[in-house]
Amino acid sequence: MPSKITAILVAHPGKSLELRELLVGMAPQCRAEPGNMRWDIWRDSLDDHRYVLDELYRDATAVETHRATLHYKAYLAEVPKLAERTAVIAEVVDVA
Repeated sequence: MPSKITAILVAHPGKSLELRELLVGMAPQCRAEPGNMRWDIWRDSLDDHRYVLDELYRDATAVETHRATLHYKAYLAEVPKLAERTAVIAEVVDVA
C-alpha cells in the first residue's frame, strides 16, 4: 500500500534561499530511490517562505529505506537551522 509524506517547511528569517537550495538539491537523490513514486517541491503562493514537500512511496518499507539514506540524514541535520518543519506520513483511505 502506498505511503505519502507531506512536509511543510517555513523558513527562518533570512534562510529562505538556503532552504530552497537544500530542497532542490535533494530532489534528484530522492527521486532516484527505488521505492519513490513522486517527490515534488511546492512553494506557497501567498508566503514565499513556506514550502511543501509532496512525496509518494511504494510502501512503508520504501519510506524506511528513504529515511536510512545519507541524503535524508543530512537533510534532518541541516533543516532545523533553516526552517520549522512539520511532516505527516499518511496511508491511503479506501473509498471504494
